[in-house]
Amino acid sequence: MPRTERNSSTSAPTLALTKRQRQVFDFISTFVEKEGYSPSLEEIAAAFDLSSVATVHKHVKHLVDKGYLRKAWNRSRSVEPVPEEASIPSLQLPILGTVAAGSPIEAIEPEVGTAEMLSVPADMVPASKDHYVLRVRGDSMIEDQICNGDLVVIEGKQEARNGDTVVALVDGSEATLKRFYRNGADVKLVPANHTMAPMEFHASRVEIRGVVRGLIRQF
Repeated sequence: MPRTERNSSTSAPTLALTKRQRQVFDFISTFVEKEGYSPSLEEIAAAFDLSSVATVHKHVKHLVDKGYLRKAWNRSRSVEPVPEEASIPSLQLPILGTVAAGSPIEAIEPEVGTAEMLSVPADMVPASKDHYVLRVRGDSMIEDQICNGDLVVIEGKQEARNGDTVVALVDGSEATLKRFYRNGADVKLVPANHTMAPMEFHASRVEIRGVVRGLIRQF
């Protein structure tokens, strides 16, 4: 399963950005292009009406860690955008709701046209296939490094192979994130948490909604 990984400050960006991180990055990029030097933390805070410079510093640090900004070698306490030609193309995917990594929960989906969008690396999501993002709730998949609050990139499909981590709809209304195994007419949904027991259903009760293709962790 492909996962985004943390970069050094000199590498091309591969980690997706939160909405606020994207806004801060865009502001810094525009400022540097116009002024020829990077804005101060106070200037960034003023642009977003933030009272805490520490909050700005956190956003900037994450942008450096994710490879979107780098420290300028010839100026102290200064950052600059990683050159565009060094960056990895990204795509916008909708965050379509929440999925349980625990006991199944009622599927949560936003109204059409209101979904929050997330930028993800293009090489994670082939353009020929349908993908979307779900927020994870619960800790049944922690041994696969999928934690509460993470975002999972899902390839929308109705079939899965044994061992795939899937979004499964149980009885038409309850969504859960588990490893999938089918044996004849029986389906077993297996957590990646040794303290939790697998869930077993007749195959007629389980509908596959997608297979996990990537993981994004926001800090």
